[in-house]
Amino acid sequence: MTHIGLDHRLTYYRQGGISTYITRLTQALSKLDQHNRYTVLYSRKQADFHAPSNMQAVPLWTPCHHRFERSLLSLELTRLRLDVLHSTDFIPPYRGARRHVASIHDLTFLRYPEHLTAESRRYYNDQIEYAARHADHILTISESSKQDLVSMLGVPENKITVQLLGVDPDFKIPSPENIAYWRKTLNLPASYWLFLGTFEPRKNIIGLLEAYKMVSARMENAPPLLLAGTRGWMYEETLNRIKTLNLEKQVQLIEHAPLTALPTLYHQSLAIVTPSFYEGFGLPALEGMACGTVPIVSNRSSLPEVVGDVGIQVEPENSEQIAQAMLKAYHDHSWRARQVEAGLQRASTFTWEKTARVAIKVYEAIA
Repeated sequence: MTHIGLDHRLTYYRQGGISTYITRLTQALSKLDQHNRYTVLYSRKQADFHAPSNMQAVPLWTPCHHRFERSLLSLELTRLRLDVLHSTDFIPPYRGARRHVASIHDLTFLRYPEHLTAESRRYYNDQIEYAARHADHILTISESSKQDLVSMLGVPENKITVQLLGVDPDFKIPSPENIAYWRKTLNLPASYWLFLGTFEPRKNIIGLLEAYKMVSARMENAPPLLLAGTRGWMYEETLNRIKTLNLEKQVQLIEHAPLTALPTLYHQSLAIVTPSFYEGFGLPALEGMACGTVPIVSNRSSLPEVVGDVGIQVEPENSEQIAQAMLKAYHDHSWRARQVEAGLQRASTFTWEKTARVAIKVYEAIA
């Protein structure tokens, strides 16, 4: 029996993204693995935290992304005598277990350093280089991210395993009652194009706005563009561009939409548009397919891996291409219907059970 520690602290500080990965991986492991022993390491501030019943839960004082995190976490973990520590948010301590697994989800901060503050660049560059050296094995969430680790950090290929993400069962075609409730609650228009994610430069929202301006110029009474998500780095630039393009009446912002609303947001959209310059994975495209909409994604990084042959791939710098794809999703009804069916089929192949099985294989291989 291997004693495995799962770092769950980030789930107190953030929702979505990596926190979703941590939560769903833990749940899937609790159902699949009855052989190994698991200890879930959570923030002491998370008073309402409950680990799965077959896993031990241990509160920790060390906060995420603290400048002394490696040292302080090492001290806290010594007493637990872990065989394997899985650092799910990529920063492993100096010590804390006999073996270390680190999840390095992507290298955004190396690919696009201009999208970070100078302080953030220094912090993450130092941490990622240490994590890549120190970890006995690395899990990453796409083949694209694996190749980045090899080419940008010199990590040997045999030290990296690709661990694709799953799609939650809640992401499915919503019931008529659910659709009616959220359409009324969120005041959703009859049809719209959807962006969902953090409002930050690497998501290329500016390029999307410029594409939508082209669409609205070619269509009378064009459906609106909904930007749903949370504010990120340089959020004000997005607001300013909406104003300069005179799109205040056509672009609708929805911040912090409840998770239970997302299936309806996806399903009712003409397309989920993800024209990012870079993604480690691209969950909105996957969730959108699972909920019965069409993905329009950039042809960069991991996004082609997620959507396969479904939907349309575009050059993120080419707003004309993005606009043409949006117009096709609106006008070509038979094509859209075929893509919806293909997307549902593809999304069904991404499960958290598969994600967990990959982790178990790595834990046991290095223990």
